[in-house]
Amino acid sequence: MNDQHRAWLGVISADHTRRAVDGGFIQLNHGKRYGVARLRKGDGFAIYSPTERYGEKRPLRAFTALGIVADETPYRAEPMDMGSHGVVQPWRRRIEFFPVRRMPVGDLDLELTRGSKWGYQLRRGLVQLTPGDFDALREQMVAKAV
Repeated sequence: MNDQHRAWLGVISADHTRRAVDGGFIQLNHGKRYGVARLRKGDGFAIYSPTERYGEKRPLRAFTALGIVADETPYRAEPMDMGSHGVVQPWRRRIEFFPVRRMPVGDLDLELTRGSKWGYQLRRGLVQLTPGDFDALREQMVAKAV
C-alpha cells in the first residue's frame, strides 16, 4: 500500500456488501455523509460483515470485500427506502473492488483483532486500518479468490 494513502474498514452485512460490490460503491451508517467523507481517493477499503443479513443475530464474522476508493468526493445517490430509517438520499463513494474470497476473521492474524475487545470499535461502522492489516487482507483474500 502506498504510504500516502490510508486504509479503512467498514462494517456492512454481507447481503448489503453484495449490493455494494455489484454497484461499485459503499455507503456507511445508513447513508450519512460523515463516514464516507473521511475517505480519500486511493485509500484502501475493506468490508467486515458481522452477519449475513442486516438485522440478523447469527454471526458471520468475515471480511467480505476489498477495494480502493476511486473518486475524489462523496456523492448523493437516488432516494431510497431504508425501512425504519425512512426514505433517505444516501451519501456514497465509488470503490474499485477486487475479486476476493471471504475470509473468516479467525483465519487471519491482524493488528486490528489482537486485543481481547477488538470488536467494540466496530460499532462506529468505520475504523482506520493499519497499512499492514490492509496488505495482509489483500494478500489472503485476493490470492485465494477463484
